Amino acid sequence: MDETNGNISNGDKPSGKILSSSSEEIIAALETPVDFNFDLPDPEDEDIKEFDFQKQVDEIWKVCDRFDLQTDIWRGRILRAVRDREKKGGDGRGSGFLNWLKNREITKSQAYALIQLANSADTLLAEGTLDPKSINNFSKNAFVETAKSSPEIQQLVSEAAQKGDRITRREVKQLSDEWTAMSSELLPEEIKEKASEGILPARHLAPLVREMEKLPDIHLGEIQKEIAESPNIDTVKLMTTEAKNLAKYLDAAAQVQTLRDSPVDLELALEEAMGLECINTAADLVKQANNLEQTVGKLYTTWKRMGSLADRLYVETGASNPHLRSLLTCLDTLTNETIEVHLDEGGDRVVRLKIISEGDSDSSQG
Repeated sequence: MDETNGNISNGDKPSGKILSSSSEEIIAALETPVDFNFDLPDPEDEDIKEFDFQKQVDEIWKVCDRFDLQTDIWRGRILRAVRDREKKGGDGRGSGFLNWLKNREITKSQAYALIQLANSADTLLAEGTLDPKSINNFSKNAFVETAKSSPEIQQLVSEAAQKGDRITRREVKQLSDEWTAMSSELLPEEIKEKASEGILPARHLAPLVREMEKLPDIHLGEIQKEIAESPNIDTVKLMTTEAKNLAKYLDAAAQVQTLRDSPVDLELALEEAMGLECINTAADLVKQANNLEQTVGKLYTTWKRMGSLADRLYVETGASNPHLRSLLTCLDTLTNETIEVHLDEGGDRVVRLKIISEGDSDSSQG
């Protein structure tokens, strides 16, 4: 790919192009006919109307945003080329690439974010979804959001950009919400009609659809009935919260080992919680139960590991190592069967947990 007058155009594979280019050619590819000696409006000039001031500042910001996006796409391509070069001729551990990043004060996460941006740009261009000239209409964040979106959303956003519309994250979200609401089979037709008329904004319907997608069919009917009977924003918001709590309850309850081994009917318990309008509390309860079980499992594994290390260190030391022996003695309160932990510096609050391991199941009770 090459860049002319600030536009990224489709052509040869970018990594090969970069590897064969001199530094002067890369610099030339990044050049745009933009004069960065902007004439910013004087913020203290009262003769400049507020509308004119904001318009001038916004135009300059858009230029910077465009240049920032294109520069980061090229940075991503360069990073990808360096990484791929390392894979082909390096030591196989990627140390050369990491050293390259270190020398330029770039973190690994920053590097891969830029590479992902470059990959997304190249994919959109290669598939013909996006006209190279319309990239200038995107803000950087909007482009990243578009690249993460589904093909349908990418198509809608690209069409808007090719019409000359300025694309920010707000526009991407709006188009995404509209597509989610109007294309979903979970929403009743009454709701879609309200949405198409502008009575029910898509920004309220999209979150509901996303929460409903997490639910099994058995729990969708009541929600669909409620919003069909009262097709208004308040009902949509209420049902969105209801669906979210339902999903949280069902997801957490399915993971709690204690509940799987009990005779509790989770569906009937759920119905009762909904009848009492305390589904949020019930959902939080099973979520915390799940967290506690995972914490206990991690505690037991850590306790076993610590005990093993303490035993090894004890064997490797003797009376001639009094300080190491003192260290082991102090840590006895954490490696014994009864764990003792002070919750505050003063030691007024102490928690003691007795670990009882039964059989080979690695289970524990506290």
